[in-house]
Amino acid sequence: MSDVVTCLWGRAGWDRAAQGLLGAGRRLADELGGKLRTIVLGPADEALVTAAQAVADSVVIAEDETLAEYNPESYLAALTAACQKFAPRAVLLGNDAYGQELAPRLAHRLGGSAAGDAVELSVADGQLRVTRGVYGGKATAVIALMKSPGVIWVRARAMAPADAGAAGEVERVRLGIAADPRVKAIARHVEAKEGVRLEDAQLIVSGGRGLGGPEPFQKLQALATAMGAQMAASRAACDAGWVPASWQVGQTGKKVAPQLYLAIAISGASQHVMGIADSKVICAINRDPDAPIFKHCAFGLVEDYEKVVGPLAEKLSRHS
Repeated sequence: MSDVVTCLWGRAGWDRAAQGLLGAGRRLADELGGKLRTIVLGPADEALVTAAQAVADSVVIAEDETLAEYNPESYLAALTAACQKFAPRAVLLGNDAYGQELAPRLAHRLGGSAAGDAVELSVADGQLRVTRGVYGGKATAVIALMKSPGVIWVRARAMAPADAGAAGEVERVRLGIAADPRVKAIARHVEAKEGVRLEDAQLIVSGGRGLGGPEPFQKLQALATAMGAQMAASRAACDAGWVPASWQVGQTGKKVAPQLYLAIAISGASQHVMGIADSKVICAINRDPDAPIFKHCAFGLVEDYEKVVGPLAEKLSRHS
């Protein structure tokens, strides 16, 4: 019982999250002396299968019709059936809404332990250990999982990808998962995306409650365009309806790891800081000299954003 299972969603594709997830699984499986098995739920394109095959020892694609769209009960039943077959030591899921929803329920069904937001995985004294941030990222805790398997959702962008080198077998199966009548998808909306995904962006300009409304985000957009950056926002700005919910960065939003994160009129609450903790450089502009964001940034400017954003965008545009 030393194998590791990683879980991928076919619709998500081979993004940075999937790369980090399989990288974490590969290293943990090697440390345990077991195999890395990847389970793909729902329709998967060949690019995803080929990339996963180059890292994992085996790739199992569950092709049941009931898995074409995400349904928590169907996905949970499929993962339970697959994991019972492999009897793994650890099961790793991504840090998206699906993984966070399924991890504790899957651990209960398998009689194991659950943990989340892992930034490091290790084995010591025969126990699987999970390192994660606590107290809003102000401290780090190491948790020993007492029951196997350990079901963990990992902060994928904190995990390095694995080098390709395996030649895993690919198996397409039908698990016989019946549709659950308690949950029914009545509509599916895919938001149009421009540029790179926020989670993959190297430059991000983000606005917060201090902007006071939706109009100032147009000025931030001009700055982002001049920088070649993606736009983001705090939870307060998204909850107010000023910008799309897909822009939200933070503990309950997207976790990002850009080379540069520019926080404008964002106070820096702990839940937001958790979402940007992996950024290489954080810069902030805020009128409040006591804003918590200044404790986390490499460069900070105490100033009204209106006096900075416009002139900065103009200067960058002239030199682009």
